[in-house]
Amino acid sequence: MTSASPTDATSEPEKRPAPTPAEVLTRLRAHYGTPEPRRTDGALAELVQTILSQNTSDVNTERAFASLWARFGAWQAILEAPTPAVADAIRSGGLAEIKAPRIQGVLAAIQCDRGELSLEFLAELPLDEARAYLTSLGGVGPKTAACVLLFALGMPALPVDTHVYRVSKRLGLIGEKVNAEAAHRLLEASFPPEEMFDAHMLLIRHGRVICKALRPRCETCPLDDACPKVGVHS
Repeated sequence: MTSASPTDATSEPEKRPAPTPAEVLTRLRAHYGTPEPRRTDGALAELVQTILSQNTSDVNTERAFASLWARFGAWQAILEAPTPAVADAIRSGGLAEIKAPRIQGVLAAIQCDRGELSLEFLAELPLDEARAYLTSLGGVGPKTAACVLLFALGMPALPVDTHVYRVSKRLGLIGEKVNAEAAHRLLEASFPPEEMFDAHMLLIRHGRVICKALRPRCETCPLDDACPKVGVHS
């Protein structure tokens, strides 16, 4: 009896080693270009906009925030308004009955704790303390907190949305069994602080344009020859 050949049809293909975070970033930047800086209206505005962005598009988020501000024009007015009125103002963003009390609850908690409606004080805190404060607010999870820290305060946090999470797993930047919450810490440790904004923006764009959930366009991927999935995606 002869032993099975290494090229036996039942053997699994050898996995490629995962590319390094630096290689991922270099290739994505070469393919998409350097991301443009993102304009922000401050930490509290970023927080509210991120709450509004949940389960909706960027266009709907912007429309809902513009409608909210046009109707009330001040954080204090939003806090003191009847909740149905706030929900009506953000209707275009979807899930208005959930998001309206969440926004008002966050504003109330900040005012109670700080005596003013502002989050700019977070810039003076260490990253972990600033993150802990944000996630102590009702309805604010790791991704929402990271958006505020990165975009509004320039702190080295990396928001992990569904695209970043999917692409990072496929490329082997995080393990298959790592959950989304743990992924924030692992990915933040993978990239230099000064590269965090580009890493987030490039990973999310790659997930939207090429490394899609159902039909990834591997034939056009700048990382196809380095992808450890070898064309088999989950």
